[in-house]
Amino acid sequence: MQISVWEKESFYAPRDVIIVGSGLVGLWCAWYLKKNDPNISIAIVDRGIIPTGASTRNAGFACFGSVTELIEDAARFGEDNMLQLVEMRYKGLQRIRKVFKEPAIDFDLCGGYELFTPNDNINKSALGHDTERLNKLLHDITGRKRTFKKANKKIDRLGLHHVDYLIENKLEGQLHSGKLCQALLQAVQAMGVTVLNAIEISGLEKVNDNVVLYTNQLMHFKAARVLICTNAFARQLLPDLNIVPARGQVLVTSPIEGLPLKGTFHYDAGYYYFRNLGNRVLLGGARNKAFEEETTTGLDITEKIQQELEHFLKTYILPGYEYQITDRWSGIMGMGNEKLPIVKEVSPQIFCAVRMSGMGVALAPVIGERVAELMIS
Repeated sequence: MQISVWEKESFYAPRDVIIVGSGLVGLWCAWYLKKNDPNISIAIVDRGIIPTGASTRNAGFACFGSVTELIEDAARFGEDNMLQLVEMRYKGLQRIRKVFKEPAIDFDLCGGYELFTPNDNINKSALGHDTERLNKLLHDITGRKRTFKKANKKIDRLGLHHVDYLIENKLEGQLHSGKLCQALLQAVQAMGVTVLNAIEISGLEKVNDNVVLYTNQLMHFKAARVLICTNAFARQLLPDLNIVPARGQVLVTSPIEGLPLKGTFHYDAGYYYFRNLGNRVLLGGARNKAFEEETTTGLDITEKIQQELEHFLKTYILPGYEYQITDRWSGIMGMGNEKLPIVKEVSPQIFCAVRMSGMGVALAPVIGERVAELMIS
């Protein structure tokens, strides 16, 4: 197939900026670039028909970190880095609610919870102390004296089983990831951004004053600047980046009449996560049961993880209930030996915004703003 002059001078025309990856980060970056400079010409190129990494394949959490996850992050990466991440995530969630009407993306500030079972090797006294310390540290970020608080009285009301300790965070909630991506896509297209799908970038190189992007099609693209937003897949184009893929598997139940569960829930330092999806239950995680196998870019589901999720579902969430598993899928997160995102100019005219560490929903708006400041200066 040959390319017409009309196509060459419109869809495939040289741009000021080409963004590789049409997920949440790529879309927010395009939104802020256009907001800061309405005259800038932008195209987004994605290899999928829709984003297929994590943006539309996550659990739809609007959260910024559970108590044990933040404690673990502070120990591993330092307290300052942990607080910086929390602030970015919290601001990102506020930005989403400011830009989009909550009903349009099914946003529900229903509260977040972290649960503990009698079998967990947790010192409840130390946990209470850590919770209060976190509350003091997060006060300047959230404006609340007690971001986290003990909520054991809600265990039965929420229908949880074999749970003896519960921490609540009223500042967290849930949203519809697909509707958020659609809303962002419509917003950037209305601003004049061209979005091209089913085109895989196979390589890029600096040629004279431009960056040329080679594709799996019969055309190539040219831009003054290129931004890589493919998160866990970014090393396919930028092999030196410190990114490790991490697969997150998910399942969803059939509707359950009278389901008491409402909210977003974390367990085991965030390795397990679940929520109500109307009157269904969405459950994901358990990759810590098979770290090596789940360090992959393969979008498969595995019997080992799915069985672990089903066991968790039957034990703690829905014992005695009748239901079917109607949906199963996986998404790929971008991790690394640090948790802060990578936002930088990799080489002249080539930028990246990657490694969201499983928190892309909350981080993407703030990352988009930083990218616009970095690229328009």
